[in-house]
Amino acid sequence: MDNATTSRLLENLKNSDPQVRDQATHELWESWFWQKGLSGLKRLQRSQDLLDAGKLEAAKSILNDLIERQPDFAEAWNRRAVLHYTQKNFDQARQDCEAVLNLVPFHFGALHGMGLCYASLGKYREAIHAFKAALDVQPHALINQKLLLECSTKL
Repeated sequence: MDNATTSRLLENLKNSDPQVRDQATHELWESWFWQKGLSGLKRLQRSQDLLDAGKLEAAKSILNDLIERQPDFAEAWNRRAVLHYTQKNFDQARQDCEAVLNLVPFHFGALHGMGLCYASLGKYREAIHAFKAALDVQPHALINQKLLLECSTKL
């Protein structure tokens, strides 16, 4: 995706029209999943199928291989962060979110995930910072607004 398209989609995330925001959200997710073409997408889907089936090590193996072979594949890092989070490996998940954000600083999924990890670790100030960063990108995301308030009450 070129810079002009990315800039347009990021602006559309802030639009007052929910349909415009939803379309921009969908297009950004699609671009992240398709970053490495059909082959990369199929491997991400296979890892998700394995995760859904409870075959966590097999799912992690696919993601580890993707990351090793294509370290610039942000969504492979993000999917592995999700896997770590589901296993309650919050620090590993946070580290993978950081890797995503080094590649795609506006990845609202990784910003949200970072906030979840920090909140799960009881690091509420850091969680608040992450949720605020996610809201800078996607200001109408109610879940991040809610989680920001919840973390603020825990300080």
